[in-house]
Amino acid sequence: MDALEILTDLDNVFPYFQPIFSADEHRVIGYEVFGRYRGEEGVISLGPFFLDEGIPEEYRLEVDHVILKKALDKLIALDEDVLLFINKDADLLMYDNADSFLALMLEYQDKGIKLDRIILESTERVYKGNMEHLDHLMNYLRTYGIKVAIDNMGNERSHLDRIGQLAPNIIKVDLNELRSTASAHVLHDILYTLSLLARKIGATLLFKNIEMDYQLQFAWRNGGRYYQGYYLHKPNEDFIDRDFMKEKLREKCHQYISYEKKKLEALHVITEKFNDHISQFLQKNRKGLEYEELIKLLSQFLDQVAFRLYICDENGFQKSANIFKNNQSWMIQKQYLDKNWSWRPYFLENIMKMRVDKRGILSDLYSDIETGETIRTFSYPLNDSDYLFVDLSYEYLYEREGLL
Repeated sequence: MDALEILTDLDNVFPYFQPIFSADEHRVIGYEVFGRYRGEEGVISLGPFFLDEGIPEEYRLEVDHVILKKALDKLIALDEDVLLFINKDADLLMYDNADSFLALMLEYQDKGIKLDRIILESTERVYKGNMEHLDHLMNYLRTYGIKVAIDNMGNERSHLDRIGQLAPNIIKVDLNELRSTASAHVLHDILYTLSLLARKIGATLLFKNIEMDYQLQFAWRNGGRYYQGYYLHKPNEDFIDRDFMKEKLREKCHQYISYEKKKLEALHVITEKFNDHISQFLQKNRKGLEYEELIKLLSQFLDQVAFRLYICDENGFQKSANIFKNNQSWMIQKQYLDKNWSWRPYFLENIMKMRVDKRGILSDLYSDIETGETIRTFSYPLNDSDYLFVDLSYEYLYEREGLL
């Protein structure tokens, strides 16, 4: 890319807009701005231009502001609730402490654009400056009503501690990695943590690079409020009708809801079966048995279902050894006797739920600490103080619809 050609032909530098859709209204709620240049070979992206550190910052900043001015000129004509997502390289933002950016924002505020419609994305992939200074600057811009987004969450360069430091209004999650089966499982785990953190700090999740239906479903299922990607609409020089995808998104939403309801129904049915089977078993076999003998009998009863059983009291102290299935045979692991598991997430919450309901419950999916496999645990109240825990094998979950 010839930087000089671009710098001397700013009339042909202009913005492209990629629409962002909402899960609650199924319509366009905003646009992300991308830089484009129209040359002899057609329209090209200015991404490489802005990433080229060989081009002086002031030149890149000049082109950036040309694009931004043209974008803001167009934004004036849109509904007052339409947002504009502006992607700013952290180095360029810090070059003049965002003075030129803020001056431009205030100029357009006088023209009628409220600054709470501006979402500033700070791209930090190659930023080498002081993060604390960058955070101070971002928080200063917030005092004017500008909202802050963190981009590129979900890849190896991103860190959850950045969310805690900056407490952004919007967290963008890149779904490119969901194409890989190997990374999809890891992304699920990251997103679970991310969604909890986002909820705690009041941030909104925006999923980008949605290129297939299953990615949209993944975003919907994992708490995404905003969606962006080629599957929905490509970047374009012009704005689109806000209701362009309304019917399609409503239809997809109904499909996803139906699928999730079927999964929940399947989980309910399995939970009820476990409650009935274990209740019947205990009525026949519990009397006079020590806990170790009880879990031995239960392991045979649940041989095709479970790979680990144990009993804890209401405070999380293990009242029995583990019985663990290894190479199709069961073994007693006495080293687990008296260990405490109250530190595990939701342990005490689940104990209280079982105590009140007098019924067993099925956990969500999680990775077992020792085996690394994806499992669920069925927990069941034996009496007012002690509880049975049955770790269900991956093979069992895999063979039954709705459990994975």
